[in-house]
Amino acid sequence: MLNIVFVEPEIPQNTGSTARLCAATGAALHLVGKLGFRIDDAAVKRAGLDYWEHVRLKLHPSLESLKKAAPEEARFFYFSSSADLLYTDVQYRAGDFLVFGKESTGLPREILEQNRASCFRIPILNTVRSLNLATAAGIVLYEALRQHDFIYLNKNNHRATEGTEKDGV
Repeated sequence: MLNIVFVEPEIPQNTGSTARLCAATGAALHLVGKLGFRIDDAAVKRAGLDYWEHVRLKLHPSLESLKKAAPEEARFFYFSSSADLLYTDVQYRAGDFLVFGKESTGLPREILEQNRASCFRIPILNTVRSLNLATAAGIVLYEALRQHDFIYLNKNNHRATEGTEKDGV
């Protein structure tokens, strides 16, 4: 399985939406450092709806403590609008950690400088500074899943309903 990591997320709805994404894909959600909201915040719960029981949620005081707790062979990839390499340049593997920074400032400069070879971006027009945090996490997670032909997901487990629109995508 894969791991989504949010370092000091500030907006509860982004974390809630990503929790739902993790419940839908089996990815673990790691929240690192000081959060800009309480984890029991109504906005977080509302965005995640009734899926929270299916989320593998882990809290870490720091990125260093997460790295110490991770398996020795774990790989960490950092995502920033200022990176040079594209997120599609990675050959993702089970157990990878996909690390995103907080909404207002992204990942700290020292993390990006120390891990330059593992920093990637999602291409966007320069009309906006960055993508929404939950959107960025979804784009990268689904690229990793696509590379493995969605092997972690049961392809026959979809919610198509005859005569009505599908619920979600």
